[in-house]
Amino acid sequence: MATGRTHRPATRSRGIPEATVARLPLYLRALTALSERSVPTVSSEELAAAAGVNSAKLRKDFSYLGSYGTRGVGYDVEYLVYQISRELGLTQDWPVVIVGIGNLGAALANYGGFASRGFRVAALIDADPAMAGRPVAGMPVQHTDDLERIIQADRVSIGVIATPAGAAQQVCDRLVAAGVTSILNFAPTVLSVPDGVDVRKVDLSIELQILAFHEQRKAGEEPGGVGAARTADAAPAAGSGAAAQAAAPPAPHAAEDTLRKGPDGDMPAVMPA
Repeated sequence: MATGRTHRPATRSRGIPEATVARLPLYLRALTALSERSVPTVSSEELAAAAGVNSAKLRKDFSYLGSYGTRGVGYDVEYLVYQISRELGLTQDWPVVIVGIGNLGAALANYGGFASRGFRVAALIDADPAMAGRPVAGMPVQHTDDLERIIQADRVSIGVIATPAGAAQQVCDRLVAAGVTSILNFAPTVLSVPDGVDVRKVDLSIELQILAFHEQRKAGEEPGGVGAARTADAAPAAGSGAAAQAAAPPAPHAAEDTLRKGPDGDMPAVMPA
């Protein structure tokens, strides 16, 4: 659901491609599930299937970590959990502030997955004076007047923006000025940030629009589907071969194939603006 980074080179300082970095959390989630079931080892094929990628890509990704598995045995689950967690920086505590405690912000505050994945919600912040002091997820909401003080006191480097679109850029500017260098943006707007600041954008409406695109295409491809019915209504009642050909459902387009499978094979090559 999160889109790619908005800037910076396509590789990290250790030479790990950004596409690989984006897949590491998928591997970690699958490995954590195996660990909870006390599974000691896993093959590349099994782990790739659980993570939703192909095994060749998984082996290539793990080669960047220096992990190649053992022929006939596979990968050690616990070691890979540790190795990927360390690579992602999850072996240390990351204080996070959430700005904007409306319905979405409150839901994020109540999400129990932060603590188990190395993130600690240090503060909940909102611009509404009526929210100040109100407990959400067991924490009192603090006013935005205290934003800079909170960031500096807790040494916060990650901020979550869950404000309306109109307030997001101003909040972003204050977070960056106070020392935040990574931002998770849920506001439906594009943020402008200086070099050295990473932004990940989560836009549910874009994801739903992409799903709607595929649903529309699937409906048009199905016999008697919505697309087929509309084509039939628009076609002449009778005609030559050319008219019949015009009335037939269109063949899949190359552009659709490009959207379904990007250059890396797993991300859309075309995204809405």
